[in-house]
Amino acid sequence: MSRPQVTAVAVLMLAVGAPAAVAADSPLSIAVDDAALKWGACPAIFPTGCEIGVLHGDPAKPNADVFLRVRGGQTLPAHTHSSAERMVLVSGRLKVKYRGAAEAVLTPGMYAFGPAGLPHSAACVGAGPCTLFIAFEGPIDAMAHTGSLD
Repeated sequence: MSRPQVTAVAVLMLAVGAPAAVAADSPLSIAVDDAALKWGACPAIFPTGCEIGVLHGDPAKPNADVFLRVRGGQTLPAHTHSSAERMVLVSGRLKVKYRGAAEAVLTPGMYAFGPAGLPHSAACVGAGPCTLFIAFEGPIDAMAHTGSLD
């Protein structure tokens, strides 16, 4: 993905936004099912039905926090991020495979760390949706990866 495409992804995600009544530096607590949380589409490399809710920060700048939600049975194809990501699974069961590492199955409450630039894929196991909290160190992006994860 070229730099303009990455920027377009960040701009798209900005449109999703956090709850309007919360200032950027204000304390915040919000539930995944809060009606004030605005959900928008994931970057185009992910399947239809994948959604992102921006919780805090500006996705085009470092240190944004998001919820990522995928339908049961959906797979997020192999991709990379230019930022490291810190994750906690909120709901569902999510299989995650990073290149060179064993596949892990996350259950609610489990933490995972993804190093910047390391290709990975994920699949929501079961009929119910998977919701993942992700804290990014850098601007949020997602670039397709076509090589092996082994």
